[in-house]
Amino acid sequence: MAVYTYFGGMDGLWKALRQEGFTRLAAQLASVKMSADPVRDLAALGAAYLANALESPDLYRVMFDAGFDLEDTNAADETLHRLVHAIERAKVSGRFREEVDPPELATQSWTIGHGLASLVATGPLPQQALAHGVPMLTALFTSAGDEPDRCRQSVERGWGRMPPAAPGFHDRGGRP
Repeated sequence: MAVYTYFGGMDGLWKALRQEGFTRLAAQLASVKMSADPVRDLAALGAAYLANALESPDLYRVMFDAGFDLEDTNAADETLHRLVHAIERAKVSGRFREEVDPPELATQSWTIGHGLASLVATGPLPQQALAHGVPMLTALFTSAGDEPDRCRQSVERGWGRMPPAAPGFHDRGGRP
């Protein structure tokens, strides 16, 4: 009962949990060291997103419960802004076409990561399904103007930061 009192009831507890999830995700993404290769960095940010979901699948589920507001939306916004910044770097370096809209491409990239995270960490797919991230991101970034072979190499290097297995996960279904 003391926990509910501290958070002002169940709604306050859920709100605080959502906030903690986005705060942890922002910290995980901030830990990704940027390189001279912005496409590699985009894939590394996606891998960090997935690692975060796999480390705390229950907290990950709570993060996306839109029934409760966030106390501070900056942590959630920061996750998307990191992707937008890497896409802007890719445009400046000539890897992506000038007409690419960074927030749009960031949203598409996040959709791929979120789909994989949801289906592996909290859903029916085995952890091996995370390997699908490489061809999906390669196709997305190639459609933004990157050269296919160079893009795949960059994505593979960035995606390589995915942990081989998250603690407590078996090979099937993402459930301990």
